[in-house]
Amino acid sequence: MFDRRRMLLGAGALGVAMPIVGLARTQAPLDLIGDIQQRAFRFFWERANPANGLMPDRWPTNSFSSIAATGFALTAYPIGVEHGWISRAQARERVLATLRFFWNAPQGSQPTGVSGHKGFFYHFLDMQTGLRFRDTELSTIDTTLLLGGILFAEMYFDQPEEAEIRDLARRIYARCDWRWFQQQDAGKRVSMGWHPESGFIELPWSGYTEGLILYILALGAPELSLGRDAYDGWASTYPSFWRDSNAGRFLAFAPQFGHQYTQCWVDLRGPRDATMRAAGFDYFENSRRATVAQRDYAIANPGGWKGYGPNIWGMTACDGPADTVIAGRQFHGYAARGPVGQPDGLDDGTIAPTAAIASLPFAPEIATRAAYALHDRYGSAIYRDYGFLDSFNPSFTARGMAVQNGRVTAVAGWVDGDYLGIDQGPIIAMIENHRTGLVWRYIRRHPAIRRGLLRAGFTGGWLA
Repeated sequence: MFDRRRMLLGAGALGVAMPIVGLARTQAPLDLIGDIQQRAFRFFWERANPANGLMPDRWPTNSFSSIAATGFALTAYPIGVEHGWISRAQARERVLATLRFFWNAPQGSQPTGVSGHKGFFYHFLDMQTGLRFRDTELSTIDTTLLLGGILFAEMYFDQPEEAEIRDLARRIYARCDWRWFQQQDAGKRVSMGWHPESGFIELPWSGYTEGLILYILALGAPELSLGRDAYDGWASTYPSFWRDSNAGRFLAFAPQFGHQYTQCWVDLRGPRDATMRAAGFDYFENSRRATVAQRDYAIANPGGWKGYGPNIWGMTACDGPADTVIAGRQFHGYAARGPVGQPDGLDDGTIAPTAAIASLPFAPEIATRAAYALHDRYGSAIYRDYGFLDSFNPSFTARGMAVQNGRVTAVAGWVDGDYLGIDQGPIIAMIENHRTGLVWRYIRRHPAIRRGLLRAGFTGGWLA
């Protein structure tokens, strides 16, 4: 089910960072959560290519662009405006550059010289040219995450002089041919992607995952939208994903990003589809239970990994030290991690701070304590210019062993050397949703979001 294909490959130099109005670099944060958010914002503002808006997959490793990370960048800019970290004019200029690129980027079925096809975009693009990077796939979910940022920008930039942003956002979204990706599956589900060399990826989006936002946007699209049968086909694959926990029964997906990505944009407090009406709670409560289950797993620590405990926890898709076995223990490089026993569960002792911090809305008490505990225990070994580095593994202490990225430290064991856009993005968005509800508030007003939820059978809550 999980294949993010994150590769440590070069894709050209980044553009020169634009100055930020009034952004101080906090040295001794009194409000750690606010400092984490501000640093995550700086990551997006300083590392995007200002000429085309493309965001690198990771930094400081020289990297190709991730279209999903670019969607999170578009989400970060209005948050920066609201906090006074940049001006509205600066944000408007960057958003316009991004949307103009995606609207004008070449589309077509040929394997090279294009950025996308059928309105969708390739998972990774060259940072400078914006063209398909190597043999990466035309990605339905990564295009969806890009659209999340585009639709938020459309709603936020509502002034008369910002009409071009709204127009470009509508055209980019309307161009997506969701039906084309549905044609290969008898259950009307959407394929994960397509390669010009080999055709559709056979595996469709199924089971409870981050694919929830994909189906909401596909059903709500202004043109070439999917019908209710697509959503019903998706939800029909849920039964094997139910698990029991101390917090109650919940739809499980082990890596925490599966619970976070949809709700970075869509407010699921209240509205329920048929599955949640039968369960007696909503997807937001489901994510709370999943978050508590992650922490409970860390307390139980069945694998006996170093560092795990009530305030040190967090498993999601992230970097890891290396694909190697040491003293009989299997470690991994980049992988989707989560409690063993849940769908897509994998545990090698690697902790990703984004898993806990971006779960603030779901379980603020335990997520806040985790953020402070991570900062207090490991300090500058894992907390640098743009906040927490992507991941670390206290159990990986073999000095001299080749690692995929990063270094082995005395304080925290293996520590990643990079920040990843798709892990930084949920941090800034979900801190804001927890504190002000900004992204949720604007996205609730988007007619396509309401239309997609209603077509999927959601009722109640703010939809009423």
